[in-house]
Amino acid sequence: MFEMLADQGGIFNLFNYLTFRTGGAVLTSMVICFLTGPHIINWLKSKQKKGQPIRDDGPQSHIIAKAGTPTMGGFMILLGLVVSTLLWADLESPFVWAVLVVTLSFGAIGFVDDYLKVTRASSAGVPGKLKFAIELAIGMSVAWWLAGLVEPTLALPFFKNLAINLGVFYLPFACLVMVWAGNAVNLTDGLDGLAIVPVMIAASAFGLIAYLVGNTVYTGYLGITYVAGTGELAVLCGAIIGASLGFLWFNAPPAMIFMGDTGSLALGGALGTIAVITKHEIVLGIIGGLFWLETISVIVQVVSFKLTGKRVFRMAPLHHHYEQKGWAEPTIVIRFWIIAVILALVGLATLKLR
Repeated sequence: MFEMLADQGGIFNLFNYLTFRTGGAVLTSMVICFLTGPHIINWLKSKQKKGQPIRDDGPQSHIIAKAGTPTMGGFMILLGLVVSTLLWADLESPFVWAVLVVTLSFGAIGFVDDYLKVTRASSAGVPGKLKFAIELAIGMSVAWWLAGLVEPTLALPFFKNLAINLGVFYLPFACLVMVWAGNAVNLTDGLDGLAIVPVMIAASAFGLIAYLVGNTVYTGYLGITYVAGTGELAVLCGAIIGASLGFLWFNAPPAMIFMGDTGSLALGGALGTIAVITKHEIVLGIIGGLFWLETISVIVQVVSFKLTGKRVFRMAPLHHHYEQKGWAEPTIVIRFWIIAVILALVGLATLKLR
């Protein structure tokens, strides 16, 4: 409606600017979370008498502190994210819909997983192989859709306009990026505020990347691959940032609610899809390096135990290892945030170092 009035000039002309709409998306999603958060938390508490099941092999202080805290707080994030995106983004953009499809689909998988854990009062939800298979099916479907919209190439950082044509390998590669990102954020979500702030940092970085990749002036100057229409993803990234800020208000230590798989899978899937569309999959590995560390710690732990019967870490994922070593939870969380900021700066530096 405002876009139609933009031709008349004045304040309505602001709605033609991506930066203005991105800022609007941040504020809208944040306010939605602030307003709905208390009601959602009270409703989830009434439905979850015992809260999220906590692993009993961790530090006793962790078990006591987290007991009774409701999960599925990702519903709050998704509500703010989706409503804000629908209000502020250009809904004619297929890229916006592609990211929303992955976000909501992964969120639905996480919701079922959280629901089964709560109702069974067990840390076992949807069987891992089944969950992974469904994620792969969603990832392949969206990758096939995107293959008709973007070039099947892999852009290499540090090199100007250098991209490898993946050909038939594009679909599985794009799919694995989305699935890895979803599960990597999920593994990182284990302490109050630990996952949500690195997600905001990554979303901020990719909001900038999406804006630059969708502008021929900046792509020509920086020597990065141009993908028409990705600028609208900056609005969606803004919605992620605002919703994450709103959620963090209630997730700050001591957390009133956990995001659960409902939020972590959805947010990770969103970041992975944005990276695929903007041709910055490798840069996601840098910016999201903290998620890589958490994922690799789990893989190393499992492989080592199966092959040798010995554990490399006291407990996996990595943040629990430091908990077992006696680090205070706020110390772990803040130090991991610092690592996330540093990695994001390194990832953004690749835009110019070519």
